[in-house]
Amino acid sequence: MPYLEDSLNLTLGQIIPLMQQRIMNESTYFGVKTWKCPIDFWIYQEMIFELKPDVIIEIGNHSGGSTLALAHICDLLDNGRVIGLDLSHAAVPNKVKAHKRIKLIEGDACANFDRVAKLIKPTDHVLVIEDSSHTFENTLAVLETYSPLIKPGGYFIVEDGICHHGLNGGPSPGPYEAAEAFVSRNNSFTIDRGREAFLITWNPKGYLRRL
Repeated sequence: MPYLEDSLNLTLGQIIPLMQQRIMNESTYFGVKTWKCPIDFWIYQEMIFELKPDVIIEIGNHSGGSTLALAHICDLLDNGRVIGLDLSHAAVPNKVKAHKRIKLIEGDACANFDRVAKLIKPTDHVLVIEDSSHTFENTLAVLETYSPLIKPGGYFIVEDGICHHGLNGGPSPGPYEAAEAFVSRNNSFTIDRGREAFLITWNPKGYLRRL
């Protein structure tokens, strides 16, 4: 593992793969495996404090570490709940499943939209985080399906636009291109690059704000 004092001459293109290796192989939250860039998650907690969503929909949960982290932020705010969707939650430990603010739904996110919508009140403010297969087609389908839940001023976060835009991996075209395509045909949303405030982000062009 390189240390800071030995890495000052590395380019950003050299640093990002090292960060990705750490995220994918070692990162945990409260002991639960978590595939999430911690820099972006810091932005998430700032957004959640600012927006105070009543419902956070996380599409793609893997082992549930970020799902638990989102629920803990809701605990601190004394507001909000998390709906987690994935094809399977077999890898999610019981301490995540048992959290009172978490509701897990297995299956395809788009196919389960009606089920999710029934859990949301008309007055609820919703934040959606898309982190599933990252293919262009699926990401765009999720955007088109779930975006009507976002109220003006709210956000739809599309993760891992870094695929082929900083990291040589993942689908191409992928989330980056899906976000561009979505806003090009939907003038109710804009890409808010101000949320990429640390420069290093796994979600370039992925913070979509409802106008």
